[in-house]
Amino acid sequence: MKHIIGGIGRSEPAIVRTLRVDEESAGQRLDNFLIRHLKGVPKTHVYRIIRSGEVRVNKGRASPDSRIAAGDQVRVPPVRLSEAAEVKKERPAPAREFPVLFEDDHLLAIDKPAGVAVHGGSGVSFGVIEQLRQARPQAKFLELVHRLDRETSGILLLAKRRSALTKLQDQFRERETGKTYLALVTGRWPARLKVLDQPLHKYLLADGERRVKVVAKDDPDGMRSITLVQVARRVPAAGAPNAGEGTLLEVTIKTGRTHQIRVHLASQGHPIAGDDKYGDFELNKALQRQGLKRMFLHAWRLQFQHPATGERVELTAALPPELQSFLPPEKNAPAPV
Repeated sequence: MKHIIGGIGRSEPAIVRTLRVDEESAGQRLDNFLIRHLKGVPKTHVYRIIRSGEVRVNKGRASPDSRIAAGDQVRVPPVRLSEAAEVKKERPAPAREFPVLFEDDHLLAIDKPAGVAVHGGSGVSFGVIEQLRQARPQAKFLELVHRLDRETSGILLLAKRRSALTKLQDQFRERETGKTYLALVTGRWPARLKVLDQPLHKYLLADGERRVKVVAKDDPDGMRSITLVQVARRVPAAGAPNAGEGTLLEVTIKTGRTHQIRVHLASQGHPIAGDDKYGDFELNKALQRQGLKRMFLHAWRLQFQHPATGERVELTAALPPELQSFLPPEKNAPAPV
């Protein structure tokens, strides 16, 4: 039997490894810890061995989002590099820089364009993090602090030091950050509807694609999810003739669940314009003909405490041209960005 770490075609005995968590890795999520140590192993396989119980932390089962501590013993079963991973090693991600909103010795904030994944995996060869690492070979440490959906543009935060990563992720986990998005939804959003407190549940379609839905508050699989909504402006015809009225919203999330904004807004009958998973598909076709080629969701503003100085930082990223130009001019009032 071939169990290989580091290359296809080299036979080695099937062995179980034990990794000891050092001080630099303390506080990391288990999945991120393994992904960094199992270079070239597909992320889907990393998640599979965690969820199956083959990975153990101090001899006990753990979930992908479990936080590891210094001194923890992580059992790793034999794993194999896929051929795709070998090709990826031979053809690394192309180096690419992105528009910088803020940078110092501790962190980097960029304006991520739509259509770019934040990391490789699930059919995507590479993402922002892999491209930035190629563009900055001198960087000793560069990690994603949080994530954005592939089709969402806007502010993405990365840490340049382990200490910064831990402190920033703590802030995200404890809901001490302020994350506000701009979203154009179909229809007239009720101005009085300002708080959505609805549990969400992740599930898989028959083809394995991930989806999220709102569930009852007593559903044991539901994760509490809170979204704050404020009407920024009404948009006649939602940017397209015969499309009906739309509403530009400022959406602040208090929890960071997968697809949270998209599912919460759609659950109220006002999906995001251009959303190909939870949106109005016929309307999306009409919007495409009028020039909206992507989902109208943009990570607009981010507030957090600087991990080194403790000072409050507020960053904003203007709507990208393809979204700004889709909005009709607002009479007697400036745009919200």
